Amino acid sequence: MHTEESLKGIVRERLRGRRFVVVSNREPFIHRWDNGEIVCVQPASGVTTALDPVLRATNGLWVAHGSGDADAQTVDEASRVKVPPERPRYTLKRVWLSEAQEKLYYYGLSNQALWPLCHVVYQRPVFEEAHWQCYKQVNRLFADAVAEEIGSEPAFVFIQDYHLGLLSRMVKQRCPNAITAQFWHIPWPNPEVFRIFPWRQELLESLLDNDILGFHLRYHCLNFVETVDRFLEARVDAEKLAVSYQGALTKVRAFPISVDFEAIAAEAATPEVDDEVARLREHYGLNAEFLAVGVDRLDYTKGIPERFRAVDRFLDTCPHYRERFTLFQAGVPTRSAIPQYQQVEAECRALAAQINHKHGTADWRPIVFVERHFKPPALHAIFRMANVCIVSSLHDGMNLVAKEFVSARADDAGVLVLSSFTGAARQLEDAVLVNPYAVDRFAGAIRQALEMNPEEVRQRMRRMRKSVQRHNIYRWATHIVEKLSGLCEEMEEEAPEDDSPMERLVAAQAGD
Repeated sequence: MHTEESLKGIVRERLRGRRFVVVSNREPFIHRWDNGEIVCVQPASGVTTALDPVLRATNGLWVAHGSGDADAQTVDEASRVKVPPERPRYTLKRVWLSEAQEKLYYYGLSNQALWPLCHVVYQRPVFEEAHWQCYKQVNRLFADAVAEEIGSEPAFVFIQDYHLGLLSRMVKQRCPNAITAQFWHIPWPNPEVFRIFPWRQELLESLLDNDILGFHLRYHCLNFVETVDRFLEARVDAEKLAVSYQGALTKVRAFPISVDFEAIAAEAATPEVDDEVARLREHYGLNAEFLAVGVDRLDYTKGIPERFRAVDRFLDTCPHYRERFTLFQAGVPTRSAIPQYQQVEAECRALAAQINHKHGTADWRPIVFVERHFKPPALHAIFRMANVCIVSSLHDGMNLVAKEFVSARADDAGVLVLSSFTGAARQLEDAVLVNPYAVDRFAGAIRQALEMNPEEVRQRMRRMRKSVQRHNIYRWATHIVEKLSGLCEEMEEEAPEDDSPMERLVAAQAGD
């Protein structure tokens, strides 16, 4: 089994002294003012969980947007700070963005163009030239920050997600001895969808400057390769998932991300979580015989309105569950400055009110909708008290909530109702799979979950827990480190010494 310690061992053995650099929009540690004092917090993030041990093991570098209101007060003259604060092990270098840059780059191109384009949920993308120009400008800022730290030093640069789609080319131009990999955490659409992106050639060319390009699923890898084949004059090997373009070779690979199973399982089994279960039930009046839960960002891709409509239909068709069933929905506000997110928040509130008015009584609400973020142990308590956890995303690269729920259920109880349009559905085959667009079948899936034989519930949960335990977050990080180190070994062992780093890389991979 892959663990944090085994990952550290792989890092020490395989990286061979090369510097390991992570670049992401979100930072792994945030400094904030709290009652006149600066506190440092680590945001909940699967990427942070996976990559923090790698950085600690290598004394590496993490480059990210400094978003905390006390971030500027904690860095040196080069915008660096050692983290974690209690025992510094690596360097966090912060990139500073103006309010206008954040609006155009993050809320604009990233989340009004690329996000809806890649999540095929019938939300029309917004393409504005000003957004694209700012996106390029911010990517250059990140590239400058990386170059300031590594220069011509041999390094692995691991780029995270769709916010930094132009970064690899910019880093390679500034840092000739860098090997770059990028993980695209959201789906990649088919060529017919991607063809409407106005700047498709520049984005594709930049992504192909990565030595490795990772997605959650092989399906997304195939979509990307087909897209390149459609729009660029490149040599594409669809079987080996490799693209040769302008003298460079890019390997496209599937690396399904996961969670820290052991940590979640241990935290969810503490007495503190038991106390939190009782507190939440009392505070929110969760006294129904059967409890379903949902924990999602208030994003139009998560299928929360569809979930509410399914509950409405379920109660219409199964009236004997009235006053016996409640859906507790935790909706985390996100990107509220974007009109489409304001709309989904308003729709969720209105639907919950309508359904509660239609079915509810003075002492019972079928939907308890809470707009807030829950941290452990409350989050684990929500998972622990559920008979059913519903994940109804309309399109999702993976969805870690499903895996977190499974990890938290050491009692082998609880049923996962999971959208078949999530990457997690490929691994969690013992969930009750559902098409969230089909309201009657969705309602039927809720009933199936509630009425499942207890022994079948236990068997399904045990198999899912075994799968998540085996394919945990450290396995994800280990596989990526092994691929990166493999590139270095090929370059060193097979290439002539007088070739450039890129020529050596292409020569080494030519037969792969």
